[in-house]
Amino acid sequence: MTKKFVTTVAAGALFASLAVAPVAYSQDATKPQPDQTQTMQPAQPAPGTAAPTNEAQTTTPPAAGEAPADVAQSDATYLTEQTSDQIAASTYIGQTVYNAGDESIGEINDLIMKKDGGVEAAVIGVGGFLGLGEKDVAVPFDRIAIAEQPNTDKLKLTTTETADTLKAAPEFKTKSQKIAEQNANQPVDTSTTSSTSTAPVQPQQ
Repeated sequence: MTKKFVTTVAAGALFASLAVAPVAYSQDATKPQPDQTQTMQPAQPAPGTAAPTNEAQTTTPPAAGEAPADVAQSDATYLTEQTSDQIAASTYIGQTVYNAGDESIGEINDLIMKKDGGVEAAVIGVGGFLGLGEKDVAVPFDRIAIAEQPNTDKLKLTTTETADTLKAAPEFKTKSQKIAEQNANQPVDTSTTSSTSTAPVQPQQ
Protein backbone atom coordinates (compact mmCIF):
# COMPACT_ATOMS: atom_id res chain seq x y z
CA MET A 1 0.00 0.00 0.00
CA THR A 2 2.85 2.33 0.86
CA LYS A 3 4.71 1.59 -2.38
CA LYS A 4 1.57 2.33 -4.41
CA PHE A 5 1.13 5.69 -2.69
CA VAL A 6 4.74 6.73 -3.39
CA THR A 7 4.45 5.77 -7.00
CA THR A 8 1.28 7.80 -7.35
CA VAL A 9 2.90 10.89 -5.83
CA ALA A 10 5.95 10.62 -8.10
CA ALA A 11 3.80 10.33 -11.17
CA GLY A 12 1.77 13.36 -10.17
CA ALA A 13 4.91 15.45 -9.70
CA LEU A 14 6.16 14.44 -13.15
CA PHE A 15 2.89 15.47 -14.80
CA ALA A 16 2.96 18.81 -12.96
CA SER A 17 6.46 19.66 -14.20
CA LEU A 18 5.49 18.84 -17.76
CA ALA A 19 2.47 21.09 -17.51
CA VAL A 20 4.43 24.06 -16.13
CA ALA A 21 7.30 23.92 -18.67
CA PRO A 22 5.29 25.03 -21.80
CA VAL A 23 3.79 27.88 -19.82
CA ALA A 24 7.27 29.14 -18.80
CA TYR A 25 8.53 28.83 -22.36
CA SER A 26 5.58 30.79 -23.73
CA GLN A 27 6.15 33.54 -21.18
CA ASP A 28 9.84 33.81 -22.21
CA ALA A 29 8.88 34.03 -25.87
CA THR A 30 6.57 36.99 -25.23
CA LYS A 31 9.26 39.06 -23.53
CA PRO A 32 10.89 41.71 -25.79
CA GLN A 33 14.30 40.55 -26.93
CA PRO A 34 17.25 42.95 -26.79
CA ASP A 35 18.10 44.67 -30.06
CA GLN A 36 20.81 42.60 -31.64
CA THR A 37 21.39 45.06 -34.51
CA GLN A 38 25.11 45.88 -34.68
CA THR A 39 26.02 49.52 -35.03
CA MET A 40 29.03 50.11 -37.30
CA GLN A 41 31.57 52.22 -35.47
CA PRO A 42 33.95 54.41 -37.53
CA ALA A 43 37.37 52.90 -37.91
CA GLN A 44 39.84 54.35 -35.51
CA PRO A 45 42.95 55.87 -37.17
CA ALA A 46 46.30 54.24 -36.61
CA PRO A 47 48.49 55.86 -33.97
CA GLY A 48 50.38 58.85 -35.36
CA THR A 49 48.01 59.46 -38.31
CA ALA A 50 45.37 62.15 -38.76
CA ALA A 51 41.72 61.18 -38.52
CA PRO A 52 39.97 61.01 -41.92
CA THR A 53 37.32 63.57 -42.63
CA ASN A 54 34.52 63.68 -45.19
CA GLU A 55 34.40 67.45 -45.27
CA ALA A 56 35.70 69.24 -48.39
CA GLN A 57 39.09 70.82 -48.09
CA THR A 58 38.83 74.60 -47.88
CA THR A 59 41.45 77.32 -47.97
CA THR A 60 41.37 80.18 -45.56
CA PRO A 61 41.17 83.54 -47.39
CA PRO A 62 43.91 86.06 -46.57
CA ALA A 63 43.18 88.56 -43.87
CA ALA A 64 42.34 92.15 -44.74
CA GLY A 65 45.42 94.01 -45.97
CA GLU A 66 47.37 90.78 -46.41
CA ALA A 67 48.64 89.88 -49.89
CA PRO A 68 47.81 86.43 -51.33
CA ALA A 69 50.52 83.80 -51.06
CA ASP A 70 51.37 83.82 -54.79
CA VAL A 71 51.74 87.60 -54.82
CA ALA A 72 53.87 87.56 -51.68
CA GLN A 73 56.21 85.03 -53.26
CA SER A 74 56.51 87.06 -56.47
CA ASP A 75 57.66 90.10 -54.49
CA ALA A 76 61.02 88.40 -54.09
CA THR A 77 61.72 88.98 -57.83
CA TYR A 78 61.59 92.78 -57.55
CA LEU A 79 64.61 94.91 -56.73
CA THR A 80 64.21 97.13 -53.72
CA GLU A 81 67.56 98.94 -53.79
CA GLN A 82 70.57 99.49 -56.01
CA THR A 83 73.59 97.38 -55.12
CA SER A 84 77.27 98.21 -55.51
CA ASP A 85 77.57 96.21 -58.74
CA GLN A 86 74.58 97.89 -60.41
CA ILE A 87 74.63 101.22 -62.28
CA ALA A 88 71.59 103.24 -63.34
CA ALA A 89 71.37 104.40 -66.95
CA SER A 90 70.84 107.96 -65.73
CA THR A 91 74.31 107.83 -64.19
CA TYR A 92 75.85 107.42 -67.66
CA ILE A 93 73.85 110.09 -69.45
CA GLY A 94 75.81 113.33 -69.56
CA GLN A 95 79.05 111.77 -68.32
CA THR A 96 82.26 112.97 -69.95
CA VAL A 97 84.34 110.34 -71.75
CA TYR A 98 88.13 110.59 -71.55
CA ASN A 99 90.81 109.10 -73.75
CA ALA A 100 93.93 107.31 -72.55
CA GLY A 101 95.66 110.68 -72.09
CA ASP A 102 92.89 111.83 -69.68
CA GLU A 103 91.56 114.28 -72.30
CA SER A 104 87.85 114.84 -72.77
CA ILE A 105 86.65 113.59 -76.15
CA GLY A 106 82.87 113.89 -75.74
CA GLU A 107 79.85 113.15 -73.59
CA ILE A 108 77.43 110.24 -73.47
CA ASN A 109 74.10 111.27 -74.95
CA ASP A 110 72.36 107.90 -74.87
CA LEU A 111 72.73 104.17 -74.32
CA ILE A 112 71.77 101.47 -76.82
CA MET A 113 70.42 98.37 -75.08
CA LYS A 114 69.54 94.94 -76.35
CA LYS A 115 65.99 93.68 -76.06
CA ASP A 116 67.15 90.70 -74.01
CA GLY A 117 69.15 92.91 -71.65
CA GLY A 118 72.62 94.40 -71.52
CA VAL A 119 74.10 97.61 -72.90
CA GLU A 120 75.42 97.28 -76.44
CA ALA A 121 76.83 100.74 -77.14
CA ALA A 122 77.24 104.23 -75.73
CA VAL A 123 76.23 107.12 -77.98
CA ILE A 124 78.95 109.76 -77.59
CA GLY A 125 78.51 113.27 -78.90
CA VAL A 126 81.79 114.47 -80.46
CA GLY A 127 82.91 117.68 -82.13
CA GLY A 128 80.92 120.86 -82.36
CA PHE A 129 80.66 123.71 -79.93
CA LEU A 130 77.85 124.23 -77.45
CA GLY A 131 75.86 121.52 -79.20
CA LEU A 132 76.30 123.00 -82.66
CA GLY A 133 77.86 120.72 -85.25
CA GLU A 134 78.00 117.81 -82.82
CA LYS A 135 77.91 114.28 -84.18
CA ASP A 136 76.72 111.15 -82.39
CA VAL A 137 78.93 108.05 -82.55
CA ALA A 138 77.86 104.71 -81.09
CA VAL A 139 80.94 103.23 -79.42
CA PRO A 140 80.74 99.53 -78.42
CA PHE A 141 80.30 99.43 -74.68
CA ASP A 142 83.14 96.97 -74.13
CA ARG A 143 85.56 99.71 -75.27
CA ILE A 144 84.62 101.92 -72.33
CA ALA A 145 86.21 101.41 -68.92
CA ILE A 146 84.20 102.39 -65.86
CA ALA A 147 85.79 103.62 -62.64
CA GLU A 148 83.81 104.76 -59.61
CA GLN A 149 84.84 107.93 -57.86
CA PRO A 150 85.57 107.34 -54.16
CA ASN A 151 82.82 108.32 -51.71
CA THR A 152 80.46 109.38 -54.49
CA ASP A 153 78.08 107.87 -57.05
CA LYS A 154 79.88 109.53 -59.96
CA LEU A 155 81.81 107.58 -62.57
CA LYS A 156 84.85 108.22 -64.70
CA LEU A 157 84.62 106.78 -68.17
CA THR A 158 87.66 106.23 -70.33
CA THR A 159 88.06 104.67 -73.76
CA THR A 160 90.78 103.65 -76.16
CA GLU A 161 89.11 105.83 -78.80
CA THR A 162 90.54 109.24 -79.61
CA ALA A 163 88.94 112.46 -80.77
CA ASP A 164 90.23 111.81 -84.29
CA THR A 165 88.85 108.26 -84.51
CA LEU A 166 85.46 109.39 -83.28
CA LYS A 167 85.32 112.29 -85.74
CA ALA A 168 86.13 109.88 -88.57
CA ALA A 169 83.57 107.29 -87.39
CA PRO A 170 80.14 107.07 -89.06
CA GLU A 171 77.34 109.04 -87.48
CA PHE A 172 74.78 107.16 -85.45
CA LYS A 173 71.08 107.76 -86.13
CA THR A 174 68.12 106.61 -84.09
CA LYS A 175 64.97 105.06 -85.55
CA SER A 176 63.03 108.26 -85.08
CA GLN A 177 65.69 110.24 -86.95
CA LYS A 178 65.66 107.80 -89.86
CA ILE A 179 61.86 107.87 -90.10
CA ALA A 180 61.87 111.66 -90.03
CA GLU A 181 64.44 111.76 -92.86
CA GLN A 182 62.44 109.28 -94.94
CA ASN A 183 59.28 111.32 -94.56
CA ALA A 184 61.15 114.51 -95.44
CA ASN A 185 62.60 112.96 -98.60
CA GLN A 186 59.30 111.70 -99.96
CA PRO A 187 58.21 113.77 -102.99
CA VAL A 188 55.00 115.72 -102.67
CA ASP A 189 52.29 114.53 -105.08
CA THR A 190 51.13 117.63 -106.98
CA SER A 191 49.17 115.82 -109.71
CA THR A 192 45.86 116.20 -107.90
CA THR A 193 45.68 119.97 -107.82
CA SER A 194 42.23 121.43 -108.16
CA SER A 195 41.54 124.07 -110.78
CA THR A 196 38.61 126.43 -110.75
CA SER A 197 37.18 128.37 -113.67
CA THR A 198 35.22 131.53 -113.31
CA ALA A 199 32.74 132.81 -115.83
CA PRO A 200 33.45 136.24 -117.30
CA VAL A 201 31.63 138.97 -115.55
CA GLN A 202 28.95 140.53 -117.75
CA PRO A 203 28.99 144.29 -117.83
CA GLN A 204 25.99 145.95 -116.34
CA GLN A 205 23.78 147.97 -118.65
